[in-house]
Amino acid sequence: MAVIENVNKEIGIDDRRNKILELIQKQSKVKVTELSKLFGISEVTIRGDLDELERQGLLQRVHGGAISPYKNYYNMNFDGREETNIEEKKKIAIEAASMIADDDTIILGSGTTPLYVMRELRNHKNLIIITNSLYIAHEASYHPNLNILVLLGGNINLQYGFLSGDDAINQLDKYKADKLILSSDGVSSEFGITTYHHLEAELYRRMIEKVDKRIVVADYSKIGRSNFARIECMNKIDVLISNQNANALEIDAIKEKGVEVRLV
Repeated sequence: MAVIENVNKEIGIDDRRNKILELIQKQSKVKVTELSKLFGISEVTIRGDLDELERQGLLQRVHGGAISPYKNYYNMNFDGREETNIEEKKKIAIEAASMIADDDTIILGSGTTPLYVMRELRNHKNLIIITNSLYIAHEASYHPNLNILVLLGGNINLQYGFLSGDDAINQLDKYKADKLILSSDGVSSEFGITTYHHLEAELYRRMIEKVDKRIVVADYSKIGRSNFARIECMNKIDVLISNQNANALEIDAIKEKGVEVRLV
């Protein structure tokens, strides 16, 4: 296993745990024995670090070490993703909903966090909602104050309940909206906003073009990560809403791109 050389043995707990996360991000797996040697501390202490980081959802414990949680997240179905980082997503959704006014026209991308946002819009009046998410369209049936719901047609991803493709893009081109609520699988100051699903990336780019205000909602686990397909660079985004425990260095770098960041 490649490791960071010459680690200062006197670094604090937070710095040590950040170093562990850096290693996992680079090589996807770490071992307790090697981390113990690297930091010059006991394996018991390292296991405590890994247990706490797993509790925060930042890694997954395996025998003898830990692995990145993100491949596991990618393999989850929609219900599994919906149950991941619930409290963090709810806080983000409340903040996003506070930015929506009555009579707004909103584009909601697919994903679990936009679904939580939709649930927070029940008391808003006369909204027009445009979405490519079957889950959000179903949730809208519980919102008696909606004005119009537009479900974009196209190819259906049955595992995650979203629509994409040329038909969805052509339909979207007919509309203009006030705000976009967009989630992503990765938010990076360097690589921008990214997704596992390349078929959705082009539709998301068109959504960004169709609105006056672009709001990305991403829980702390997505910050600093990049994935298969890039949607857009960060300077095309107006607001990022994430959590207080998101990677601080990455958040600062995103702010330097001119993005308003709200941490909840």
